[in-house]
Amino acid sequence: MRKTIGSAALMCAPMYVAACGSTATSASAPDAAHDDAGAPDAGWIAVDGGFETDAGVIRADRFVTKVVSFTPGDCAGFGIPNLPGVVMGPPVGGGDDQGSTDVVSLGNAGEIVVSFEPNAIVDGPGVDLLVFENPFNVGGDPNKPYAEPGEVSVSDDGVTWTTFPCTATSYPYGACAGWHPVYSNPTNGISPVDPKVAGGDAFDLADIGVSRARYVRVRDKSHETCPSAPPRPTTNGFDLDAMAIVNAEKP
Repeated sequence: MRKTIGSAALMCAPMYVAACGSTATSASAPDAAHDDAGAPDAGWIAVDGGFETDAGVIRADRFVTKVVSFTPGDCAGFGIPNLPGVVMGPPVGGGDDQGSTDVVSLGNAGEIVVSFEPNAIVDGPGVDLLVFENPFNVGGDPNKPYAEPGEVSVSDDGVTWTTFPCTATSYPYGACAGWHPVYSNPTNGISPVDPKVAGGDAFDLADIGVSRARYVRVRDKSHETCPSAPPRPTTNGFDLDAMAIVNAEKP
C-alpha cells in the first residue's frame, strides 16, 4: 500500500502504520470504527438496504458483504483492525495520482476470500466484476502505475476455484488486479458499478468459462521485500479497497 503527499509516494511509511505480523487473522468481527454489523464507514450513505449514489440506490450485496477468510502474509497489518468493514461497500478511490488508505494490506503472498451473499456474480455482457485496489500513476503516466498485483479467483461453492491468470511481473499486468487507478468515491458521484468510469480492474467470467460465482479470492503476487528485523512495514502486498458486481444475479 502507498500513501501520497502531492505526487510523492510514501511507501510503507512507519509513521502511518504499526508493527506487522504474519499470523492468520479472523475477519468476522467489527471494531469501534464500524457499527454493530461491521458496515463500511468511509462516507457512502447506506439507505434502503443499499448505498445511495447520484444514479439512485445500489444494493448493498452488489459489494462485499462477508469476509469468509483472511490469511495475511509477511509485512501485512494495515487495515486489519478495521475488517470486515474496510472492504465492504463501494470503493473510496483516489484517482490517477493518489492511492486510497481505506484498504487492508494482504502482505507478501497473503490471501482474502469474500462473498456477496445473498447475491452472486453472473456472466453477462462484458465486464462482470470490478476489483478495487489502490494503485496510482507515477508522475501521472498511465504506462507507469505503482502496482501491487493480485491473482483473482472465483468459485460458486467456495471449494472449487477458477483463476484468472496473473503471470505478468511488469506493466502491463494483464489479468492481474491492482494496477488500474480507482475513480469512484463517495464525494464525486462516479458510479462504482459502471466499468466505463469507476476505475479498478475488470473481470469477465466468460474469459475463464464460468457462468456464476458467489465467492472471490485474491492472493498477493507483488513479491515485495519484507525485512526480517524491525522496523518492518505493515503495508506490503495487495491492498483491497472493495469489489463490485457489474452483472449481478440480483441487480
